[in-house]
Amino acid sequence: MTSGPLRLGFVGLGDIGGPMATRFAAHDGGLTVHDLSPEAVARLVDAGAESAPSLADLAAASDLVGICVRDDAQVRDVVEGMIESLAPGALIVVHSTISPETASDLAARCSRSEVALLDAPISGGAVGAKDGRLAIMVGGGRDAYERAKPALSLAGDMIVHAGESAGDGTRMKLARNLLHFISFTATTEAARLAEAAGIDIVRLGKVVRHTDAVTGGPGAIMLRDTTAPIATDDFWHGVFTHVRDLGEKDLGLALGLAERLDVDLPLGKQSLARLADGLGVPHHTPEGER
Repeated sequence: MTSGPLRLGFVGLGDIGGPMATRFAAHDGGLTVHDLSPEAVARLVDAGAESAPSLADLAAASDLVGICVRDDAQVRDVVEGMIESLAPGALIVVHSTISPETASDLAARCSRSEVALLDAPISGGAVGAKDGRLAIMVGGGRDAYERAKPALSLAGDMIVHAGESAGDGTRMKLARNLLHFISFTATTEAARLAEAAGIDIVRLGKVVRHTDAVTGGPGAIMLRDTTAPIATDDFWHGVFTHVRDLGEKDLGLALGLAERLDVDLPLGKQSLARLADGLGVPHHTPEGER
């Protein structure tokens, strides 16, 4: 380990990794890169990075190495290719979305060589990577997180310590993406309903993007630190009761329109049935019944 700014390394210069690494090239400690694509490496060299011919060479030149490759197997191969050449105290930061168990296993493997591994999956896509607007969710020891954070801040404007265990970053990312892709599926239902009703779904999409930018979209209700039912004397009870009542009214109207147009909305039906309980404000009678 050097005594000055961390020397950065990066492996995996694809659609996300390439723009991330380009931003790391401005780091005071310098950047060394490695990729199977000569063209990708050449672009980073043009941006100011150094090229390493092998993983071992990159590891020897780096104090912190970011990894952004395709899957668990590739991450394992990259770690094994570097571990013997990394100095004690070095950091590995895995940006690939891998299983939490893989992150935990690799962290234990690295620990035996006095290297800290953080799992740090990202959200924001290629555009966020290019603009330095990624959310980076980091799992692992707090000390290692604090050491890595200044460098990560070059690529992301929201760096979150998801937890003390390697794998916690991935657990947060999986929960985030569960919402993402369920929302995508719900979007397809909304589009089918609008199309059947003769509504221009491109214009509907513009309305959705506009209002989500104003209200925060599905994440706007993630205001509490628990999913437990809300006590009637809690401040949030009134807020979420209002959300429940408005949501059930509008879901009921949408399902009524869908029935008249013969459009099946399975997520819509489940949402009406589960919204109240999910929000923590169920419709229980005094006897505890629905």
